[in-house]
Amino acid sequence: MKNTTLTETHKALGAKLVPFAGYNMPVQYEGVNIEHETVRNAVGVFDVSHMGEFLIEGVQALELIQKVSSNDASKLTVGRAQYSCLPNDDGGIVDDLIIYKIKENQYLLVVNASNIEKDWNWIASKNDVGATMRNLSEDYSLLAIQGPKAIDAMQTLTSHDLSEIKFYHFVVDDFADVEHVIISATGYTGSGGFEIYCKNSEVKQIWDKVFEAGAQYGIKPIGLAARDTLRLEMGYCLYGNDIDDTTSPIEAGLGWITKFTKDFTNSEALKKEKEHGPERKLIAFELDDRGIPRHGYDIVDGNGNKIGIVTSGTMSPSLGKGIGLGYVPTILSEVGSNIHIQIRKNAIPATVVKLPFYKG
Repeated sequence: MKNTTLTETHKALGAKLVPFAGYNMPVQYEGVNIEHETVRNAVGVFDVSHMGEFLIEGVQALELIQKVSSNDASKLTVGRAQYSCLPNDDGGIVDDLIIYKIKENQYLLVVNASNIEKDWNWIASKNDVGATMRNLSEDYSLLAIQGPKAIDAMQTLTSHDLSEIKFYHFVVDDFADVEHVIISATGYTGSGGFEIYCKNSEVKQIWDKVFEAGAQYGIKPIGLAARDTLRLEMGYCLYGNDIDDTTSPIEAGLGWITKFTKDFTNSEALKKEKEHGPERKLIAFELDDRGIPRHGYDIVDGNGNKIGIVTSGTMSPSLGKGIGLGYVPTILSEVGSNIHIQIRKNAIPATVVKLPFYKG
């Protein structure tokens, strides 16, 4: 198991550590519900330094990115970020990622921890244009400072006006007495805040100063379990659950990041799928009765016939009810449709709803 630079800090804070994507990661400190509410109502800090970072640069950088990613990276200007995915050759997804335009001819690709080697090899295999690729994953740390009080709590740590950083924008500026830190508003919780990219040698100083500055705002460390409940309340996909090598971006509801204004890996097949409509779709549902849907549970019809599968599910701390995502035939995907979730011996009624679950 690998450790992040802050693993010993998490242990000292009483975190429960679990193996995740090859790393020892804090899954919770005080408890999922408390940590979830902290982010929804105040400010919390995640150590997500296990994520991968690739630097793609040179005059061919954009050409390579356009070829491997589904979104149109030519629309990016310096200081803007873009959610995208890496389609494979078979209609599925290699990974989802965020692309940052750092400067002209220089892009930072942030990928999922469990896919670092896979993504690197995939992008490298498509790099016949001569773009320069550097894997910075082992050298950089990432903190996500999330919650409605994040701006007020963190403003004393930087000379940049944090309120000016719009969603999916970023700056490279001073933070916590460290120069040249990426301060990004690309959160995964739906409650506002920032991500801080820095070198491993700088992250402990930043962590300490963040908690010092946030003390009066009720800042707390937050584990990966609450990260999962927070992202699910927003309906954000999790790679390995809701999207993977067998799910297309069209059926996963990611048509909005799949732009056919350019050619990219498998774009012709995906374009046809969009035109004809996918056979199945990723839906959001709420349970009508008590119960907790879980990844892998069957979705059934009124007669108990299996019609799909739950990809993510939880008891929503904000809503107090069972919520989830899953794939069903397109004909059954309309908002308001009635389905059932097989929880052990019981088929619990549920309703297809519009995302996000949490409206804030």
